[in-house]
Order: sequence, then structure tokens, then C-alpha cells
Amino acid sequence: MAPTHALNHEQVAAYLERIGIAGPPAAPDAATLRRLHTAHLHTVPFENLSIHLGEPVVLDGTALFEKLVERRRGGFCYELNGLFALLLEALGYRVHRLSARTFSTAHGYSPPLDHLALQVTDDTGTTWLADVGFGRHTEFPLRFDDRTDQKDPGGLFRIAENDDAEFTVLRDGEAQYRVDPKPLALTDFTQACWWQCTSPESHFTQSVVCSRLTGDDDDSGGGGRLTLTGDQLIATDGAGQRQVEDVTSDEQLLRLLRDRFGIELAKAPRLPIGRS
Repeated sequence: MAPTHALNHEQVAAYLERIGIAGPPAAPDAATLRRLHTAHLHTVPFENLSIHLGEPVVLDGTALFEKLVERRRGGFCYELNGLFALLLEALGYRVHRLSARTFSTAHGYSPPLDHLALQVTDDTGTTWLADVGFGRHTEFPLRFDDRTDQKDPGGLFRIAENDDAEFTVLRDGEAQYRVDPKPLALTDFTQACWWQCTSPESHFTQSVVCSRLTGDDDDSGGGGRLTLTGDQLIATDGAGQRQVEDVTSDEQLLRLLRDRFGIELAKAPRLPIGRS
């Protein structure tokens, strides 16, 4: 599937600077993919602020580059993985955009297109499951063709085959989502993205969230996570110890977004009318 917008040389350089990588990677190999993946998770937050600021979420490469790179914002799966796919393609990887159905114990599996994940092929022909848009998940890509346990700082993961040709991604034995291996275009997710941004049933409309990895973004991984959710800022270190700060004012919220996530906003995000 053709991308909605190919990144040029200057945009690639700006994107790499955005995620803290100096100079162009040497080759589209597994080591570079691993480095790009963890760097992205440490620097570009998973966030849904646009929904609560009344901003449109546009699944177009030009709009995503302007938001995530030029304005140094974050986004959720369609945005984060959508733009990351364009970076990887510009660097020489082959990328398939895949539909995934997320799992919750309360509701089971969600409908198709609820999540966007990436199948990435490196210069040796090895395929990887890359996902910088799922919040708490893997720090590094998973081998897509490996059906054994794969250790990651985020947990013990396994990709299991299903009878219906889909694949279930498990973390510590619990299902996270099911992946349909059929390649799609980013525009195929437009309607699902609209639902996520507008439906009262979408968890993105019910609470403000902003999250990123913290600590070292080297090959060893294993850092912590910083998450702003609702009216709390939760800092978790690599050992799992938590520190919680209550957020009690718009001024404090804006300061935390600026100082802890690098996001400058002119006004505080608000829940839709009728929510609390």
C-alpha cells in the first residue's frame, strides 16, 4: 500500500532529531530498528490531548509530521505508528500497516481497526512487529515469525498463531491484541480514528492521558514510565516503584506537560461537556 506522504531527506533528519538520534542510520537493519523503536518511545508521548483540546486528528503524513515533529506533540496509535511507518520506509525498511483488535477482560476483543500495528522487514528479510503507539507495551520490536517467548523490558511476550490466520500478542501470558496480517493503508483507519475521537464509548474521550518511557534508551532498556492520567502524574521506575503527584489546577497541568513531556500548550485540555 502506498504511503499518504513520503518523507523527504530534510524531514527524515528533523524526525531523527526529534527522537534524539544524531545523523542518519547506517542501514535498515535490526539493530537500527531496535534503536529507533526505543528512542521513539522515550521522546514522543502516547497522548490523546487533541481530543480534549478540540483539535482535529488527521491521518495524513503531512499533518502528522507537522504535529509530532514540528510541534513536538505526541498522539495515539494511528498517529504514532502512522508517522513511524513513513520514517521506516524512508530509511529503507518495508512496512505493512496492520489492523489489530485490542483485548480487555471486561469486553473481550474490540472490532477490527481498533489499533494500528506495524510489520517491518529489515535488510536481511527478517520481519518484526513494531509498535510505538500502544502505551505500555514492548520497548523493542518483536520477531514476527518467532512463536516462542520473547523477553523485553516491558514483559515476557509471545506471538501466537490462531486458527483464523490472525496472531495474538500476549504479555506475561495475557492477550494484548490480535493482529490481522493483511496489509492496509493508513487511510483505512480513518473511520475508526473518528470513532475513537468522538464516541462516548471510546476510552480516549473519557480521560486525558499522556505517557512515555523514562530512563535509559540504550540497547539494555529497562527504564521506567511517566504517565499523566486523569488528575494524577504517576512516575514508575525500573524496579516498579511508584510516585504519585496529584494534579489540582490547569496551571500545574500545563507545567507538567511542558516540563515532563516537552509539550507546550496555550490552554489546558478539557473533557467533553457532560464528562467528569
